[in-house]
Amino acid sequence: MSPVSNIRNFSIIAHVDHGKSTLADRFLDLTGSVEKRKMREQFLDQMELERERGITIKLQPVRMYYKDYILNLIDTPGHADFSYEVSRSLAAVEGVILLVDATKGIQAQTFAHVNLAKKQNLVILPAVNKIDLPQARTDEVVKEVALLLSVSEKDVWRISAKEGTNIPDLLKGVVEKIPAPKDEDGKPFRALIFDSRFDTFKGVVAFVRVVEGSVKKDDLISLLGTGISCTAKEVGVFFPQETPCQVLGAGEIGYIATGVKEPESVRIGDTVVKIHPVIRRGAQSDDWANLALPGFTIPKPVVFVSFYPANPNEFDLLKDALSKLRLNDPSFSFEVEVKEALGRGFRCGFLGVLHSEIIAERLQREFHIELVISQPVVEITLVDNKGRKARLRSAVDWPQDSEIKETYEPWAKLEVLTPLHFFQEVSHLLQLVSGTQFEVQNIADNKAVFTKETPLREVIGGFYDRLKSATSGMASMDYELIGERKGDLVKLEFLVAGAREEALATIVPKDRAYSIGKTMVEKLKESLPPQLFDVALQALAEGRIIARETIHAQRKDVTAPLYGGDVTRKKKLLEIQKKGKKELKAKGKVIIPARVFLNLFRS
Repeated sequence: MSPVSNIRNFSIIAHVDHGKSTLADRFLDLTGSVEKRKMREQFLDQMELERERGITIKLQPVRMYYKDYILNLIDTPGHADFSYEVSRSLAAVEGVILLVDATKGIQAQTFAHVNLAKKQNLVILPAVNKIDLPQARTDEVVKEVALLLSVSEKDVWRISAKEGTNIPDLLKGVVEKIPAPKDEDGKPFRALIFDSRFDTFKGVVAFVRVVEGSVKKDDLISLLGTGISCTAKEVGVFFPQETPCQVLGAGEIGYIATGVKEPESVRIGDTVVKIHPVIRRGAQSDDWANLALPGFTIPKPVVFVSFYPANPNEFDLLKDALSKLRLNDPSFSFEVEVKEALGRGFRCGFLGVLHSEIIAERLQREFHIELVISQPVVEITLVDNKGRKARLRSAVDWPQDSEIKETYEPWAKLEVLTPLHFFQEVSHLLQLVSGTQFEVQNIADNKAVFTKETPLREVIGGFYDRLKSATSGMASMDYELIGERKGDLVKLEFLVAGAREEALATIVPKDRAYSIGKTMVEKLKESLPPQLFDVALQALAEGRIIARETIHAQRKDVTAPLYGGDVTRKKKLLEIQKKGKKELKAKGKVIIPARVFLNLFRS
């Protein structure tokens, strides 16, 4: 166990695609933490999904040795939907490297990350990345960053993570400027759980930051939040693979294999302590409160999606899979939902549409569960004719339109940060979004912030993708909830071959029901495989059909085997085929594949 004074715990924070994972790769190279033959790009992005999309989804800790120092790095995501991952990482470190792209400058999420770091009283080391690119505006961006943090421009590192330029100087700055953890080695053991995962043999593996004392294998430990007591089956550190060690001491970041088989028994933000007499005989609530470390609050979900297993027999498998995923991502919630049209499933709450899409893909890839996925909706409030209020998180629960008096939906304050040469594009895009008139404020010589109050559904409904397309990826956005306001909403339903598909139902503004319905049936027509009979696709709102498309039947030449003979033979085969298609159309049912739900989900 190394002296606490030689330990440095830090994270890398940045907006999406500013080079966090590449910088982490250079640190691994520089410290020799990974063998060259095993090294690959985005090494800390362990999931296949992360590597495919080129984004970090899960925080990933790693231990490195640099001279006489132990460096514990936690690589973090950059997308706003995964900001909770960042907050958990910052609770376990003393400092951060704030990375800013020299071609794009400060982005909306940069502000959010800086505010998080300041709330935790962390030391911030600013660095401007990608200075090697021809379009880099290094001096200009350095000035922006210095102004944001109220520091001298000399205190901002100029680096290229890809080329390795000035990376040794930045690593040296980590050692010199980020403080060592407090030396609390002589106190009773306490550690904060900042992440976890499930292992078939080890049970729940808790990722911990040891605040006080030490722990070793076979120690009796207790989780204060749930009151669970267990034996530490293994303790270790991250290289970045989990590697057992003799003991974890104060200031270190590592893991404890608890052996607990119930995922819900280990909560992120909980405090781990060694079992001592007070706890053995049953501590009072005041004793527990005094021992607990300040954790972090779980954010409130804003987007709700229902997941149903395509095979009803896989309900228990889906429940187990959601429990295991929630182990290392407590920012999403789920509860059992039973609907006559869909069977048994789960209503899940997420921080954003990308967040829900990632969880859906992980369920299918990692647990091989085919899903029926409902359209994402925000939580709305209904007031009926008798003045009673009800919270609604699923379009399936929508009552008869005649029973509804008023509807209220959540609103958000949207902030868009853009270079001035995209002023016109962003202005036009914001004009297409319902809500208040936007306001503009210049924050630098070449940047402006647009502020607009808008319904939350506008923000989560693909606005981010449209913004990136309109500004060639240069603009960024952030938002915060500002309460509920009255809206004119209706339920939009879809009929496939005459059968109502409840999973496709969604809640939309009344004045946009036609355009959204038309777009959806067109996408359904593109996504659904053709059948042996004509399939009608219809959008339904307020009891009437507002849009329709038809998938024409597959054609098969039943006369192909004929090589001659009377023409009546051909007519007879065609009549038989016509009769069969008519029966199929009357009795046939269209099974919608899971990939179709995901295609609509991404729209």
